[in-house]
Amino acid sequence: MSDHLLIKRMAIMGVGLIGGSLALALKEAGAVGEVIGCGRGKPNLEKAVELGIIDRYTRDPREAVADADLIFLATPVKTLGAVVEQCLPAIKAGAIITDGGSVKAEVVRHIEPLLPDVIHFVPGHPIAGTEQSGAEAAFAGLYRGKRCILTPTAKTDPQALALIEQMWQLAGSIVVKMPMDKHDRILAAISHLPHMVAYSLVNAVGSYDHYEENILEYSAGGFRDFTRIASSDPTMWRDIAETNREALLEMMEQFEVFFAELKADVAAGDGDKLFEFFLRSKQMRDAIL
Repeated sequence: MSDHLLIKRMAIMGVGLIGGSLALALKEAGAVGEVIGCGRGKPNLEKAVELGIIDRYTRDPREAVADADLIFLATPVKTLGAVVEQCLPAIKAGAIITDGGSVKAEVVRHIEPLLPDVIHFVPGHPIAGTEQSGAEAAFAGLYRGKRCILTPTAKTDPQALALIEQMWQLAGSIVVKMPMDKHDRILAAISHLPHMVAYSLVNAVGSYDHYEENILEYSAGGFRDFTRIASSDPTMWRDIAETNREALLEMMEQFEVFFAELKADVAAGDGDKLFEFFLRSKQMRDAIL
């Protein structure tokens, strides 16, 4: 095995879209040696080996992390602390733990107090994904050109931080560092709120009972495109809603203000206000393209 590898042995806890895509990207970049996968579902792990995502697997977390230089946590956010606690006795001194969780403050609050000084934790979140899950959804280009946010704390080891930053850059990401509270509020706005709206819209339309048939069968491009993310993993989004509750509620209240404004304009039949509302939204949306 080459001495020039960034990561000689890597353990992925949760071999799905996020963890599997990172493994494929690092393998493609020649940055990782052996990759060990760990998870509950044996068929998914076997598929990951078949697809070349991981080199071997185990369903025992302690066995997975034994002698690993880097441990990537890619399970639902509410489980991350428990995963670390379970495998902590087998983690070697000098190992680095990082994660791909969409919520940072709650994750850091659970994990940092568990760790001795000789084990390093670098909280992270790649802003990339699809509505698909499992090893078969993974692909090497998932992170290419996408941002990855790292949220170092006062306890974060500088060398560990530098390695994780380099890892994500090799995977194709643009790395940004920011405080974890800022991350959680930004993600509540740009990711968590849109998922809540999409799930709500599907429930609202699917429960409309004015006609006997299910009107979702008439949905076309606009509805399908807008609600695509409502096909995402319910477990993951339940955990995100619970662990980023304060920031998410703030954004839901912000959304309610603007939806109420639009509702009032529709009720009043005020064409000028409706046009101004839609134009303002279009201009902000077009500016990010």
